[in-house]
Amino acid sequence: MLRVIPYLISHFLYHIGEFLRHWYVRGFKMYSGWVVDRLEEVDYYLAWRETARHFFEPLYKDYSILGRLLGIIFRTARLLVGTIVYSVLFAIIVCVYVIWLLIPLYLVFKILF
Repeated sequence: MLRVIPYLISHFLYHIGEFLRHWYVRGFKMYSGWVVDRLEEVDYYLAWRETARHFFEPLYKDYSILGRLLGIIFRTARLLVGTIVYSVLFAIIVCVYVIWLLIPLYLVFKILF
């Protein structure tokens, strides 16, 4: 009988550790992979890096002054919109992940109090 109690405690602690590893480590790996996939999909439409790379090039290879001016204006607008979209997405992604991290703590708190 005396050997059963340490076994139950160690078994209980083992399963708590496995749950925490599954929830935090594996959950982070899965979530980060999903986030990268979604950001790649968004980048397909926004092409922020490509727009920044070609910022000072004329629009549609129109080397006139108007073509150069319009290129800078349109690319500036596109970079601003892309930056806003990425910032909002990043804020949402961080909020969802913080909520994910706090769920077990919230449940333990609700059980204890």
